[in-house]
Amino acid sequence: MKAVFMYAPGDVRVEDAPDPVLQDPTDAIVRVVRSCICGSDLHPYHSMRPSAEGQTMGHEFVGVVEDTGSEVSVIRKGDFVIAPFAWSDGTCEFCREGLQTSCLHGGFWNNGRGVLGGQAEAVRVPLADGTLVAVPGITEDSPLLPSLLTLSDVYGTGWHAARSAGVREGDSVAVIGDGAVGLMAVLAAKQMGAERIVLMGRHKSRTDLGREYGATDVVAERGEEGIAKVRDLAGGLGVRRVLEAVGHMPAYEQALGVVRDGGTIARVGVPQYGDGQIGWPFFGRNLTLTGGPAPARAYIEPLLPGVLDGSVDPGKVFDRAIGIEETPEGYAAMDDREALKVMIRF
Repeated sequence: MKAVFMYAPGDVRVEDAPDPVLQDPTDAIVRVVRSCICGSDLHPYHSMRPSAEGQTMGHEFVGVVEDTGSEVSVIRKGDFVIAPFAWSDGTCEFCREGLQTSCLHGGFWNNGRGVLGGQAEAVRVPLADGTLVAVPGITEDSPLLPSLLTLSDVYGTGWHAARSAGVREGDSVAVIGDGAVGLMAVLAAKQMGAERIVLMGRHKSRTDLGREYGATDVVAERGEEGIAKVRDLAGGLGVRRVLEAVGHMPAYEQALGVVRDGGTIARVGVPQYGDGQIGWPFFGRNLTLTGGPAPARAYIEPLLPGVLDGSVDPGKVFDRAIGIEETPEGYAAMDDREALKVMIRF
């Protein structure tokens, strides 16, 4: 089969790899129909340590079950399934609490323990019954495929930001970052009833989509100028909820600047820094810091009906579709901001 490997910063290759096989009785083999490139995939694209063996890539995919292990009873051969970006058993204490990213027996794709990535023609899925969500009636040419694919990560991650921040009816919200996760955070905040949603971004095609998803205001300025503009829009005091979807220190500093005293910052952008302000300037303002890796598996089933009935269309975040052989060009396009989010077709 064909699979995507990264060997060093900027060095993405499509290579032949062995077809996956069942290893444990709880496994399933999924033939991938759609996968994609995530903004977090650009972190190793910039900074990974060079590897002679290469690293498999991708953690978002939907596809069709080709085979199952002897202990798989919920997922069946032929099912169309959504795979969240972490695999989990669905039965441990954390899974029962809806925190599948902390599953006692689970993990993440591309973890170096024989669980490879979703940017490939097929994937071995551990703990298939706990991990995968079957969606009846979906064909491989369904127009819903892009939106279903967002449920594997970005829609759930945006939802996690809004939910963790406690967004509710009438709230003022700032979303920092106009990437796919930021746009999904706008959509989620709108669904939760936020009255004012300020999207901090400077790419017009993206912020236009953000307005379509529910942003009431767009602030392109950064630094102190951007902070002042957001605070002014929020009556001078700042916003109650900040959804930080970037993961870089300047974005965190923006969040601290625009949040009102007693407010909440939810971070879902994978942090690319080790230190951040949590001393007296944070403590003295009675701020709350929350967020983390989204338990996307917990959100798939609640968010799925809106996708299926067409009342939401998160799949609009995909603005380019490619074949797997074009994946290196897809990485370059996202890195150069020529594409918002790239979908891979098989």
